[in-house]
Amino acid sequence: MASKLISIVTPCYNEEENVRELVARIREVFAQLPNYDYEHILIDNASTDGTANVLRQLAGEDSRTKVILNTRNFGHIRSPYHAILQARGDAVIHLVADLQDPPEMIPDFLAKWSEGFKVVLGVKTQSQESPAMYAIRKLYYDLSGRLSEVRLIKNYTGFGLYDHVVVEQLRQIDDPYPYFRGLIADLGYEAALIPFNQPVRKRGITSNNFYKLYDIAMLGITNHSKIPLRMATMAGFFLSAASLFIALGYLIAKLLFWSQFALGTAPILIGFFFFMSVQLFFIGIIGEYVGAIHTQVQKRPHVIEKERLNF
Repeated sequence: MASKLISIVTPCYNEEENVRELVARIREVFAQLPNYDYEHILIDNASTDGTANVLRQLAGEDSRTKVILNTRNFGHIRSPYHAILQARGDAVIHLVADLQDPPEMIPDFLAKWSEGFKVVLGVKTQSQESPAMYAIRKLYYDLSGRLSEVRLIKNYTGFGLYDHVVVEQLRQIDDPYPYFRGLIADLGYEAALIPFNQPVRKRGITSNNFYKLYDIAMLGITNHSKIPLRMATMAGFFLSAASLFIALGYLIAKLLFWSQFALGTAPILIGFFFFMSVQLFFIGIIGEYVGAIHTQVQKRPHVIEKERLNF
């Protein structure tokens, strides 16, 4: 029986110190899986260190190592998604280059896939990252899960296996700025969840800063929920009603206690700044949705490739 081809997809940005070990560990894993062949697609998002040169060397050593080099940094959303769409395997496994997604879990993914699951996901039950960052991520997962119109999977970062049928569905969606985790949930395939303890990054510095985490969070909310917009409408209605009742209360108090009741400027200033802050908050929410629409209508490609190796 012919071996099934598995596509491993790894996005890279300044991972010069990690990619060699990652490629070696994946090679060792598949050496124990004689019924499977594999290709390893590494896409470099215009790294500023020596990652591109290391990838060229790795591609020269093994034809199964395939490399895409982008012309510039196209961001942490578009570049990995583009690489997934280039895969030609019977299944695609996405894992990051910083070794926090253990390649040794690949046999577990394949075992669940062979049982018939189209989607097999690694879910963090524990993480060796900083407690503060883990708590922030957990809060985000809880918030996005409550706001989303589809059931999002908590503590799932994209690490997992996706059948070629799922990848073909992603090709048909043609989203220029996709929220990958949300798309997988939106497709509705039953997923097998495999828990794991996420190890700490061994080498290098993570490129995940506050802006990137905020971008992912807002992308997940704007792509899969209209609740914030409806909250803005309801808040406007209730605050208008509250303002009317407060104004009537002040008018009645002034009429009943004309000489003793002094309005003063403090309530006016407090109310003014309160309503302004509420307005600015919801204008920002609307702006996020407008920005998402703007990105969609531009229909720009996910990335522009500078070089391909071993394709």
